[in-house]
Amino acid sequence: MQLKQVLANGKKGSLNVGVVLILPEGFELAPPDRISPEVKKMENLSFQNYCPNKENILVIGPIPGQKYSEIIFPIFSPDPTTKKDVHFLKYPMFVGGNMERGQIYPDGSKSNDTVYNATSAGIVSRIGRKEIGGYEITIVDVSDGHQVVDIIPPGPELLVSEGESIKLDQPLTSNPNVGGFGQGDAEIVLQDPLRVQGLLFFFASVILAQIFLVLKKKQFEKVQLYKMNFYPEIT
Repeated sequence: MQLKQVLANGKKGSLNVGVVLILPEGFELAPPDRISPEVKKMENLSFQNYCPNKENILVIGPIPGQKYSEIIFPIFSPDPTTKKDVHFLKYPMFVGGNMERGQIYPDGSKSNDTVYNATSAGIVSRIGRKEIGGYEITIVDVSDGHQVVDIIPPGPELLVSEGESIKLDQPLTSNPNVGGFGQGDAEIVLQDPLRVQGLLFFFASVILAQIFLVLKKKQFEKVQLYKMNFYPEIT
């Protein structure tokens, strides 16, 4: 909660989070009329399918991490009584969570939340500051005098200075990324209600049997005590 990420404008802000949930085949996002009131309280959340033909893979984010430190997915399970390929069993499920902004945009270009490296070896001849934020670093190749200009967006901190000799792919900025990715797996149980009812009936039967055994034992002890008192010892 205390960590701050670099926003698109270069300023610091709270972390974003995103989650991908991989469910077993047949499980899907619950329709609006089947979502519980607890989940409906999570306003402005948009759960989406990873792709049209993968309804069992759900994604959400980026969303504010401070506001949504816990995310509840409304899941709709298949009915084994109507789908022959579904059974009352344990099924594996997988989840992955990401904190902070991405380091690469969907088009493959870098965001301002990653390290920028030198695209050429040489001498840093000039570091210019852009009006909208960020830097323009001019690198002169000492072998042929060729100049290369590397654009640094607002956010990352510079690690080089004018007149410094640098190598190819040497980091020009620090790494502002403070987030990470985690994943895990678990099991989801599709349970037959009749099995649960049968299990509850079995537990109730065991409890009643134990009670009757205790009562029978108490009754037997009373009979034994009565016989001992009825036949006094003759001396």
